[in-house]
Amino acid sequence: MAINEMTGVCKNYRLGKTEVKALSDVTVSIEEGDFISIAGPSGSGKTTMLNMLGCLDKPTSGSIAFMKNNINEMKPGQLADIRNAHIGFVFQSFNLIPVLTAFENVEFPLILQKNKNVEERAKHVNEILDEVGIGELKHRRPSDMSGGQQQRVAIARALVKNPKLVLADEPTANLDSKTGENILKLMLEINKSHKTTFVFSTHDPMVMNFAKRLIKLHDGQIASDEKR
Repeated sequence: MAINEMTGVCKNYRLGKTEVKALSDVTVSIEEGDFISIAGPSGSGKTTMLNMLGCLDKPTSGSIAFMKNNINEMKPGQLADIRNAHIGFVFQSFNLIPVLTAFENVEFPLILQKNKNVEERAKHVNEILDEVGIGELKHRRPSDMSGGQQQRVAIARALVKNPKLVLADEPTANLDSKTGENILKLMLEINKSHKTTFVFSTHDPMVMNFAKRLIKLHDGQIASDEKR
């Protein structure tokens, strides 16, 4: 089943008097259970494509359907509801709230959803933290954790909503190679066990090697789309 379908998508930005074409006629289908790396040089359109897939932006032309819903026609509040319910985000800088513990950071998306009571939230958060291997660190704040531990918290926060799609922008960029490899193995295990769809934007050859599908961008267009 297609989770996200981009059809003839173009995205232009205006910088002063110059119009920049970030994406040009991109057509791609993201399927349930995919484990995808989007690769390409700086300026190739990777981050723009990730933003489109994450319902953070709309195309200049073309169409994007998330779970068969046309996002072109949606208002900002509707797009926020989709992100809150169905999409998890993992960032290279972790983006954890520094004054909150690991437990509180992971719990926060569930509080925003308002669909679980306190006991249910606590049970679910503890289960996710255990699954990513940091249950014993749940009372620590980000400043008291290593980069790899913080990234595990960020992954747990992305997964706690049981999302259809997890988008990761350069998830290994601030990690050493061994820690980065462990993080990718963890994500691959979650992909296999939960059928969660992962899409990475990356320069890292290691991330590309882990991918089951590699999409290469060049000058805003898809240069190749290879399944492994």
